[in-house]
Amino acid sequence: MDSVPSLEILALLLSSFFLSLSSSTRRVLSMVWTPFNNGQPAVKLEKVICTNAKFSEDGSRLMVMKSDSSVSIYDCSSSKEIRSFAVPNMSAATMSPCGTYLQTFQNPQHHRKRMSSYGRQKPVLLPSVQFSSDEAIACRLATNEIQFFDARDFSKGIIYRVRIPGIAAVELSKAPGSHVAAFIPESKGIPASVQIFACGENSMSQPVARRSFFRCSTVQLSWNRGSTGLLVLVQADVDKTNQSYFGESKLNYLTTNGTHEGLVPLSKEGPVHDVQWSYSGSEFAVVYGFMPAKATVFDKKCNPLVELGTGPYNTIRWNPKGKFLCLAGFGNLPGDMAFWDYKEKKQLGTTRAEWSVTSEWSPDGRYFMTATTAPRLQVDNGIKIFHPNGSLYFKTMFDKLYQADWKPESPDRFGEIAELAQSIDSLKVGETKQQGQGSKSSVAPNKATSANPPTQKPAAYRPPHAKTAAAIQTKLFGGSSTDEMSKNAAKNKKKREKQREKKAAEAAAAANNGA
Repeated sequence: MDSVPSLEILALLLSSFFLSLSSSTRRVLSMVWTPFNNGQPAVKLEKVICTNAKFSEDGSRLMVMKSDSSVSIYDCSSSKEIRSFAVPNMSAATMSPCGTYLQTFQNPQHHRKRMSSYGRQKPVLLPSVQFSSDEAIACRLATNEIQFFDARDFSKGIIYRVRIPGIAAVELSKAPGSHVAAFIPESKGIPASVQIFACGENSMSQPVARRSFFRCSTVQLSWNRGSTGLLVLVQADVDKTNQSYFGESKLNYLTTNGTHEGLVPLSKEGPVHDVQWSYSGSEFAVVYGFMPAKATVFDKKCNPLVELGTGPYNTIRWNPKGKFLCLAGFGNLPGDMAFWDYKEKKQLGTTRAEWSVTSEWSPDGRYFMTATTAPRLQVDNGIKIFHPNGSLYFKTMFDKLYQADWKPESPDRFGEIAELAQSIDSLKVGETKQQGQGSKSSVAPNKATSANPPTQKPAAYRPPHAKTAAAIQTKLFGGSSTDEMSKNAAKNKKKREKQREKKAAEAAAAANNGA
């Protein structure tokens, strides 16, 4: 196995970014958590004014979009800029999985989107192109057809195509790029359908799998690793049963060998909040149903493996090493998180990360990161890192944070999860706060929770007229009052008794004197 790569996080802050070691420094934008260097950051890439930044899928390249309508490509191993492009009227850009090609979206005078693909060849005008993970297969959606290219030489043009009338979306399997899924929406009473084709000039005449359904507005297509199964989340804008304001959703499962074409058997009614394949592609997990939502893990044959219970969850994240997963409730939910070892069928711990906008596991499976980012939330921006047992490992706050992403790495380059679990109680990094020009950092072992006493619950509000109501009631009707009013009444009673005794004594003395 190759040397273990370091973990890096890209954090976009106030339209600037750079890469550094853990802890904090002035205007920190990205950090490497291992190895530690006395808690001090080591800058890998100087600050660059930008509007967006993104890693390639394999983590070898970093794309930086700048405000002057240009885009630069950096080599992640050397942190050197290897090429820069000036693209007038550029609105978006993306890279191929291995960083070989850069695709840019432009808004020319005719307000039509087009895209330029840059590689070792001259620029070629293309619409959006999808690549397999190894860049062996490339395809694009065109009117009523899917067009395929030789990803090693785009100058050959279209090498073959498959004709599909009415096609609206396409999803190429990634690892390997052996199949492509096509979505055809409803039209003139004909139900919507998803069809799977095998890639190859001589094997695309007939679909290898097909699934039709009514009441379909949009679909989400998700391939597993290995390209053997496709999850199809069908969503309709209107719920015919009037149970949900947000419409209805159904989860379908199709296999490339035709062994399964149908609905995933979900045991609770309600919407499908999230679904995700494991890294191995052998299992998938679903969060579904009306709140409190339910979570279930299924195998490739659509059989339930583990029930993860119910709770305020709408998000699920698989650990890339395949052993752990995290259930979370973000967005309009309070941020509860539950960490599970699904193979051992036990919960490792629970915690809460309020106001989280993004969340993902580190490539080595050791840490789970949540981030509160702008413009979704303008306050309390920051990054939190958790262990797989839910304990907080690292926290840093920013005045304004726009993006936080792990640098992609293949999980196969890291040790097995059993080795990682042995070091789960390793060195902990304390909270780091960053405000304006100043910065503070601390590195300390994990300590107990704060010893500050809990704040006393405020007493219930009592209107002014009610404060003397009990005393008046006691005086008029002889009823009992509150403890506080009883003390006052007893005090006043003693005063009155003393006054009566004093008057009686004075009267007796006067009578004696008169006699």
